[in-house]
Amino acid sequence: MIASRNGRLGRTVGLLAATGLFVLSGAALATEQSQQRQAGRQVNQAAKQEARSTKIDCRQANNKSNAECRQDKRETKQDGRQAKRDIKY
Repeated sequence: MIASRNGRLGRTVGLLAATGLFVLSGAALATEQSQQRQAGRQVNQAAKQEARSTKIDCRQANNKSNAECRQDKRETKQDGRQAKRDIKY
């Protein structure tokens, strides 16, 4: 009877230890992904602001058509999106 109790206790402790390690590893992964998402958002927001400034500067300089200024803005935003992808993946 005592031997079977020790066997169950050992399995229970082993199961709890394995579950604890699994939960901790998942939490660490989630934290890392969260940091990557936040960094990606910051890069994306900076790219959007830079794109706005690029278009405003382009229009003020008046050396390009509105369509060319829009294309410059798109390219700036696309560069920001690529930088975000580089962070996340």
